[in-house]
Order: sequence, then C-alpha cells, then structure tokens
Amino acid sequence: MNAFQSTLFSLSLLSIPLATAADDGRPAKPNIIIMLADDLGWQDVKCYDIDEPSPMETPNIDKLASKGIKFWQGYSPAPVCAPSRAAILSGDHPVRGEMTSVAGGNPPRPDHSHRSSMINPWYSSRIPVKTYTIAEALKAEGYTTGHSGKWHVSKNHYAYPNPFQHGFDYSVHKRGVQIPMKPDRITGFATKDAKDEFRIDENGFPFDDPQHGAMTFLKENKAKPFFLYYATWLVHTPIVMRSEQLLRKYEKKLGVKVTAEHKDEWTKPGQTNPFYCAMVEQLDYYFGQIFTYLETTDDPRWPGHKLSENTYIIFTSDNGGMEGGRGKDTFTDNYPLDRGKISTKEGGVRVPLIITGPNIPAGVESDVMINGLDFYPTILSLIGAKKPEGKIFDGCDLTPLLRGDITDPSLVKNAKGEVRNSMMWHFPNMENTSSLRIGDFKLIRRYGGHRGDTLQLFRLYDKSQAKGTKAVRGDIEEMKDLSKSMPEKVAEMNAELSARIKQMGGRTPYQNPYCFQLEKSGKLAPKVISHQQNGNQVEFSYKNNGNKLVMADLMYTTTGGTHEEEWQRLTAEIKGDKVIANLPEKTTHYFINLIDEKNFIEIYPKIDKPKLNKDKKPYSSAALSVSPVAPVK
Repeated sequence: MNAFQSTLFSLSLLSIPLATAADDGRPAKPNIIIMLADDLGWQDVKCYDIDEPSPMETPNIDKLASKGIKFWQGYSPAPVCAPSRAAILSGDHPVRGEMTSVAGGNPPRPDHSHRSSMINPWYSSRIPVKTYTIAEALKAEGYTTGHSGKWHVSKNHYAYPNPFQHGFDYSVHKRGVQIPMKPDRITGFATKDAKDEFRIDENGFPFDDPQHGAMTFLKENKAKPFFLYYATWLVHTPIVMRSEQLLRKYEKKLGVKVTAEHKDEWTKPGQTNPFYCAMVEQLDYYFGQIFTYLETTDDPRWPGHKLSENTYIIFTSDNGGMEGGRGKDTFTDNYPLDRGKISTKEGGVRVPLIITGPNIPAGVESDVMINGLDFYPTILSLIGAKKPEGKIFDGCDLTPLLRGDITDPSLVKNAKGEVRNSMMWHFPNMENTSSLRIGDFKLIRRYGGHRGDTLQLFRLYDKSQAKGTKAVRGDIEEMKDLSKSMPEKVAEMNAELSARIKQMGGRTPYQNPYCFQLEKSGKLAPKVISHQQNGNQVEFSYKNNGNKLVMADLMYTTTGGTHEEEWQRLTAEIKGDKVIANLPEKTTHYFINLIDEKNFIEIYPKIDKPKLNKDKKPYSSAALSVSPVAPVK
C-alpha cells in the first residue's frame, strides 16, 4: 500500500460510524472482550519473536494478530499484577488509584528500626467501591457484564469489593488448572476419567474452570450486548502442566528430559522450561476456543452474521513475564528485554497487545506506544458512550489511531488534546524504582535511602535514523546507560518524573530518622510528644526540631486485631504545633505519620516490625486504640 492508498484507507475508516447501527443492520452496541493473560512475557508469544525464536507455540493468538493490529510497544500500567488490573478496570494510573503494588493495606514501617534508612509508602490493597469501573460504565449503557478468572484487586484475591460490587453481573473465580498438582508436577497428571476434576479432552488439554466460565458466559449472553473480562490465571505460578501429552511434546521439542529433580524447580536458563512452554500453548488453546466460538456462532442480534463480526477483542498481559522463582528456578526469558515482572525495566512492563474488531484493519502492526490505561476510554468511544461525569482518565482514547493511520503516534491524545509521547511507572515498594519514558528515551530512578537515588538513562529507539514510520531499534536491552554523557537530559526527565508523581498524589520512599546512618540529619525531624482523644477527634502535639513539617497522615483500621486487618490513610490537619484528625466511623486503631520537608517520617507510636513478626502480632498491637466515645445524653 503506497502513501496515497494508505491515506484513502484511513479516510474511509474515519467515515464509518462505530457507535451507530450501520446500513447493513449491524447492532449499535458491539460486544467487548478483554482477554488478560497473567505474567505472559513479550517474547512468550510466537508472533512477537525477535532475535532468537521462541519455542512456544501460539497459533491462535498469532491468528488473532493477523485479524487486527499488533502493537510492538504495548505496555502494562505496572510491573506487577494487582495495580495493572486495577488500572485497566478503573482507568486510574496506579499512583492516582493509590495502588502501586500487591498485598497492600499495611502502615508504613521500617524493616528494622535502626538499620533501615528507607521506609516504603503506604498503598491500598483494593479498588475502592466508590471507583466507577469500566464494567459499571458498560452496564449503564445496557451491557451484560461478566468476569471469569483472577480478580486480585481486593485483599486476599476475592475479598470485598468483589466483581459484583464493581458492576459485574457474572463472575467465576476458581483457579482451575493453576493450583499445585498432587502428589507433584511430574506424577499427578490428569486423566480422561469423567470424574477427574481436570479431565483431558479429545485434544489432550485439561478442563479449566475459568475457561469454562468464560465460555458459559458467552453462550448464555450471546443474544445481548456483552462485556467479558476474561482474566485467566495462566501462566502464573505454580508452573505445572496437567497434560502429560503436552509436557512430553515440549520435552522432545526442547531436547530436555524431565526427571525427579524437576519436581520443584527448573534451573536451565532461557526459554527451556517444558512445563512453562506447555502452559503457554495451553493458554493459547483456551483462547482459541473463544475465538472459534465467536467465528462459528450466529449473532442473534444480526441475522446472517457471526458474533466475531461485531465483537472487539483486546488481548494483553497484566505485566511482563516472570522469569523465575526463588534461587535458580527458571520459568522463561524476556530477552532481549532486561529483567521481567517486578521491574520497571522493559522486561517487566512491555507486553504483547493485540486489538481486533469491527472496522479495525487486519494484519497490520504498529510501533505506537499504548498502555492498558487506554482500554477504558477507548471502549467507551468505540460504543459511542460519554465519559462518566467527573471521571479522570489517565489513559487515552485510541479510536482515532485504530480508525486512522495506525503508524501515526500524533493520533493518540490525552483529554487536553495534547499528543502523548510519554509513559510513567511508579513502583516504590518492591523494586523501589520509578521510571519515565519520553519519546525514544527512558529514565529509571532507583531509590537508595541513605545512599541516595541512582539515575539511569537509556535510548530505546532512535528516531533520528528513521526513514519511515517503522521505529529504529536502539537499546531496548537497556544496557547502555547514557546518564553520564547526557546529564541535562537526565535532570530534565528526573524533574518531570517527580512532578508527575506529585501531581497524581504519589509518595516516594521516606527517610527513617532513627536509622544510625542518618543519625545527625534524623535528629532534625519533628517528633510527637503527646496525644489525646476527644470524642472522634485526636490531637497530637509535636516538637519542631529543625525540619519543617509539611504533611501529616492518620493511618487507621476498622478491623484491628482480626484476620482481615487492613490500614487506610487519611490526611490530617496541621495547626501550629498540633496535628488534628477525625477518626472515621468504626476505627479501632490508629497511628499518626509526620512527614517533613526532607522526607523524613515520624511514625507514632513506633513499629518494631521484627518483634511483631517474631511474636506473630498484628500492627494494631503497636497502635493507639480508640477510646470508647461517651454516649450523648
């Protein structure tokens, strides 16, 4: 296709209304499916092969790519599961959503009272029930909404608020094939026995509850406009394969032999793990069943047509591939990308991403940067729905790109109409990093506590060498640090990164004033000297030791001392040498955190984490207890 033909093609797509019934009777409300893999790496999908070929076989996902747009620079909102899922469902950046990692809901505390110089900020363990999700928005537009598979945007995977509190009419949450095999992964294979929970089908694949749930939802709701959020547990740990036939296939293909030593781990590096490779093909097989059903089933709302003709499919992964477990245990390899899940480097955030559907060009590729945050606003645009009142979208509506020149990054604009050329990841909890990509360049900041932060700069692509729309590969391996040779670029991007984190209300790791390595400067941090509770109001007196107090947080829980103990954060008011906060209803325990201008944090009362762990006590045992409020006479 030459430039003139490409322009005509783009204009013809722009002339087709997506949200209104077409002259041929197409239903006005297209179906929507988000297919979210778990820990699937960029190089685990065959059609994404670059450099060394992947041994995984993904014919169904590859076929999907031939029917839509394959994005080479697709990104997840975060390098781990929960914040990415929350961002996709809510449209909120993990920073704005106060959910930057997994297993949150704990108060800030040092790992050791005197040896730890850095204290990680609080983050939530759930999407607040008040957050208006994509499921709620689509339900308001007349869609039937279904979820199958993993949830993990609430405490303990499926705690409140669960899918039903966030707009879903249907939900299946079982793990299916992704539970440990018994007695172990080299002898506990599934059989063809009808009573076997994981019975093998005619093609040699085991029965999977989430897959069955997704298929059931489609079959029961095909006569209505539907939204399916299919969040498979594959290919997350445990790394197991119930189909002995499939495992033996990859033994042979990889030229390896599974022995008793592989019951618990696989230590050979690279993409050599036959259990994992078989899991990827298993994932592809299940997805293929969905695709086949859509392509072969008549659309009850559009006689003479198949469901696939009026269904948008978004396929991606929640984060980059998990390269291995503890020790030398190897799952996969994201090479040429560096690192994997739990890292803001490319291997942790770059993911396979394919979009297909009505009026989406088939068999094309794009180097335009897109993100899971873009799904919510794009879906609303595709169905002709208005943005919910008061909703802030941190992603962009991709419709102009999908309907226009898919190679043109200037078609991706934010709510202000500005062209997006950047993305940010904030991960101050597990890896203690934040990163910012602007155009070809990517800055990575690693928080170092008393040692200070370290900054690295990489040039992933080189537009100056481009002769067309295809991105010219630079250092996607992130191996050539340019920070020393480009200090002005580093300073500019570092300042921009700080500004974006602050603008969204994010926090960076605090300094521990009691760390022996910060003894001199830590003495300047403000200290709490007394407190009192009057009804539901608490007042703290503090001493200013030199550093100005700039922020105060009330950390509170309504479930203190229970198995479900979870902590929330509320801004307290600073009045002179006092800090005042109102305890939310049903609060059982609380702390006050004082943050000064040097980012030191005073936690009152102090938390001795090692002792609490040793004594197996919850954080509430170190907190202030709420005094009973006298009844009003």
